[in-house]
Amino acid sequence: MMASSLRFILAAGLIASAAIFLQARGRNEIFPPRLPLQSFPTQLSNWTGTEIAIQKDVLEVLGPGDFLLRVYQNPAEKQPFVDLFIAYFPSQRTGDTIHSPKHCLPGSGWLPVESSRVTLSLPGHSPFPANRYVIAKGDSRQLVLYWYWAHDRGVASEYWAKFYLVADSMRMNRSDGALVRITTPMYSGETAEAVQQRVLPFAGDVAPLLDSYIPR
Repeated sequence: MMASSLRFILAAGLIASAAIFLQARGRNEIFPPRLPLQSFPTQLSNWTGTEIAIQKDVLEVLGPGDFLLRVYQNPAEKQPFVDLFIAYFPSQRTGDTIHSPKHCLPGSGWLPVESSRVTLSLPGHSPFPANRYVIAKGDSRQLVLYWYWAHDRGVASEYWAKFYLVADSMRMNRSDGALVRITTPMYSGETAEAVQQRVLPFAGDVAPLLDSYIPR
């Protein structure tokens, strides 16, 4: 109990310090050039994407940013669809920080039944940690992979993301960052590890493109 309380106090202190620091540094902030997420390719190898409109109330919760929500399908492999969500925030200095998916899932009716940290090795980038969740709604299950991405660095922990947010603001005068989330339905009896291996080729198609939309 004490350890949990200490972690909460440290996390709250870090977030408060980040907000104060970022507001103080706002006038020097740099906004590097990038492509809008709307121009992200709809064709990735054999995967074809269909745009999904994000509801207005969801956009209001997310705050100012650039967002992509797209469902990709691969008819050649006859695999379940893959849902790709990318949220990019050009600035996080006014409190518009990245929202963790684990806080949003219960509100949409999906409940996490299994969670772990995994290491992803994707083309064009050094290996990095990511979150892997199995979520359930009734008899349906889905696998969720997500990570925080900024300046060619991926982290799984939202607290480490806040730490690097402050560090990069000091070093680079930038507070931009993103969340990348990949979701796909699971077959009956399919393990989380098997689903992860199934979606890794898709993630491998996405990863080399990130630098154009989420600047290093």
